Amino acid sequence: MDQLRSRGLRMTPQRRAIVSEVMRAKGHISPTAIARKVQGDMPGVNASTVYRTLTLLESVGVLQHSHVETGAEYHRADEAHHVHLTCRNCGQDDELSLDEADKLQGLIRRHHGFVADLTHFAITGLCSDCAA
Repeated sequence: MDQLRSRGLRMTPQRRAIVSEVMRAKGHISPTAIARKVQGDMPGVNASTVYRTLTLLESVGVLQHSHVETGAEYHRADEAHHVHLTCRNCGQDDELSLDEADKLQGLIRRHHGFVADLTHFAITGLCSDCAA
């Protein structure tokens, strides 16, 4: 957590535990799941500590979050190479590569002059099975 130390921020035991859970997670993890796991080892860590730490880690570029069907989920910034496609009927989650997202982003910019950040949320709709 050199990014935190280089900004003069302390690596408290609570922060260390939260960072450890996020880095251990495969893919995305919700703040609630992080809090539950950290509280298993450190019962005194409350949800607000988890949220503040996640916000701090995002501000220094360690994490990113996306808005998915169930709420915000966090992932390591170096894993942010896709956009979520979530089926609103069955909940299936698929991924749109950043190359594909760039094409969509270009289309939005050309037609609306708007520079979209498509990595910040999930695109909801119907998966191929539910749409059939």
